[in-house]
Amino acid sequence: MTTEHYHGRLRRPGVRRRVSAAFTAVVIALAAALLAPQPAAADTPWLDVSQDRYASFTVPAAYVQEKLGTVSQVVVEGNFGPSATWAEFGLTRRGDVWSGVLGALAPGLYHYQLTADDTKTIKDPTNSTSVASHPLLSTFLVAGDSARWLVDAPAGTGGAIGTLTYRTGGAQQSALVWTPPGYAAKGPKGYPALFLQSGAGAAATDWLDLGRSKQILDNLSAAGAMRPMVVVLSDADDRQLTDLRKAVADTYRVLRDPAHQAIAGVADGGTQALRAALAKPGQFGYVGSFSGTSAPAIDRKHATATNRGVKLLRLYTGNVTDPAYNPTYRLMKALDRADVRFEFDGVNPDGGANWTTWQENLADFLPRLFQHVSDHRPSPGHQPLRREFTPPPAGTTPTPFVSEGGFVTFETTTEFTNAQHVTVWANIAPGGSWLRVPLTRDGDRWRATIGPLKPWFYYYRLIVDRVAVKDTSNPTTVTSEPMWSTFLLPGPGARLLSDVPAGRGGTVESMTYPSTVAGQDRTALVWTPPGYDPNRAQPYPVLYLQHGSGQSYTDWVEMGRAKQILDNQFLDGDLTPMVVVMGNGNSSNFNRELLENIVPMARARYHISSDPSQQALAGLSMGGGQALGVLRAYPGEFAYVAALSAGFGSGTGVDVAAINNGTKMLRLYVGDRTDFVYPSFLASLTTLDTLGIRYEFDGVTPGPHGWDVWQKNLIDLAPRLFKR
Repeated sequence: MTTEHYHGRLRRPGVRRRVSAAFTAVVIALAAALLAPQPAAADTPWLDVSQDRYASFTVPAAYVQEKLGTVSQVVVEGNFGPSATWAEFGLTRRGDVWSGVLGALAPGLYHYQLTADDTKTIKDPTNSTSVASHPLLSTFLVAGDSARWLVDAPAGTGGAIGTLTYRTGGAQQSALVWTPPGYAAKGPKGYPALFLQSGAGAAATDWLDLGRSKQILDNLSAAGAMRPMVVVLSDADDRQLTDLRKAVADTYRVLRDPAHQAIAGVADGGTQALRAALAKPGQFGYVGSFSGTSAPAIDRKHATATNRGVKLLRLYTGNVTDPAYNPTYRLMKALDRADVRFEFDGVNPDGGANWTTWQENLADFLPRLFQHVSDHRPSPGHQPLRREFTPPPAGTTPTPFVSEGGFVTFETTTEFTNAQHVTVWANIAPGGSWLRVPLTRDGDRWRATIGPLKPWFYYYRLIVDRVAVKDTSNPTTVTSEPMWSTFLLPGPGARLLSDVPAGRGGTVESMTYPSTVAGQDRTALVWTPPGYDPNRAQPYPVLYLQHGSGQSYTDWVEMGRAKQILDNQFLDGDLTPMVVVMGNGNSSNFNRELLENIVPMARARYHISSDPSQQALAGLSMGGGQALGVLRAYPGEFAYVAALSAGFGSGTGVDVAAINNGTKMLRLYVGDRTDFVYPSFLASLTTLDTLGIRYEFDGVTPGPHGWDVWQKNLIDLAPRLFKR
């Protein structure tokens, strides 16, 4: 069997930890002066982060009402999207709280705020962390090996942060200064100095609050991975920088020669660092540009001076979502033409123009300063930058436009020119949960490029000023949910969801039947395998596959990709040739609908078996509950039963012996803690264990109560049928 596996170990609810003051950025005098007053803290934290990296938000509706008035929606805005881009995670009103679970999150630092009805924003008053330049933001750290440099160093082992006040242009300015462990104001030797510049719209304090620069410096210093140095965090412009450097030299034990001075910056700060290297070479011996958005004109006559004076010029950029991506490509070409030596860290495939990326840049850059380094290669996993990224002109192609590397460009038509807030809501969060990514106005349209997304099947809709809208540029349709559009991102990971070559797959037909329960004709979809022979001697086994609440018989084909999954598994030789009947489960009495209407019509029309050992019944959510209901009421009628994201219910009136004797396989599936049935599902396992009912459970399927999970469940289930 070559079936891909998507399941993980069952995680019983474990100990949860609250976001604590340990994650608070270093408090300094300048930051304290900038902080706005915060609402009084509530008793219960709004955010819990589990040890397995799930963030649970629980926001009291009364607090929202008190601060913002009556609202129709509440979202958590934060750097949750692909490439750590800004995205909105919608909360659901349940009783007296707005709540939701997001994860499993990648290790790293997250920042967020709460927004209601697109425009009304509040800080989480229960989270003591703060961002000086953006008083409504809170932060939390998700621990993990990839974020090892971001954790607080053990008490007493780190450097110190101080504030330097200096005069420039007749005014007083401030900068922040990190001094290494063991630094003393007097001593025989000076220290090298690094000037870290912030970009437009950022403040020097962002290097601490969002960049975690103190933690990175402390940890690299403790590991012996960097030279002891003085690091200056600044938002000084070019003119102010001259005065700042003098003030630093007058106040701290730093070496003044260019060979012991370095400069780096993010975004516009990266551009500033480039100017120091290329326009006025000889000021700094080490230069780093983290997502520099532009570059000065490169004069070939400066090349000799630059190469002589600059020991290291290292360029960094994120992926195509980083505005620096194309400028970096053009800069590298210009540097090559001018014979200027430089290093390129490669394209960070998972990084955008944000602090998550720049934290990694800083951790790579620091160990290269003021010492010999033998490894000048890009960071592991980073990629070459071979060409500029240019999406097709507006209005020239159906959306979304899928480009190399898993990047997807969404674009509206011109009908929303006057809209105020437009997002694309899609299953792009971890495990296939849903996030809303803001689009930006592009002429008379709205547009955004998102990614990288893994190869898989995606569905989305536009949210325009809080109203769901179909992307009319996308010809795909979902019968039961008309606002959704779909697209497939091809790749090895999505192979089983992809169309097989023409003429090699099975056939999907409509089967109309009179329903004695509904009192009208109803329809089912039926998949027959390639080479289906209605006259063969042995009837085909049959799987009755049911949808969930709010869905219909079309959903397993349009959203579940059942045809593609079954076609591919059949061609792989993993599937027992069978007929699959996808009926309409929206019924007041499903047991009767199935046994009196769907099953008899399927037997009359298709060459399928009536032997219980050759019959299977499975369903998702409501359909899973229906399958288990049939199992309880008619044990032994279907030898194979599966429930996807559904609970068994109580143990009252259950004929355990009949179920165990008549069922060859009872297989259960559930998503992770983002699946709202997860708690009741765990309770069902206890019920089954107590009753002594035999079942199979392969562990949670990462993902929510959604199609990403159920597609993987069908991939796992179908090859197991009719083989016992």
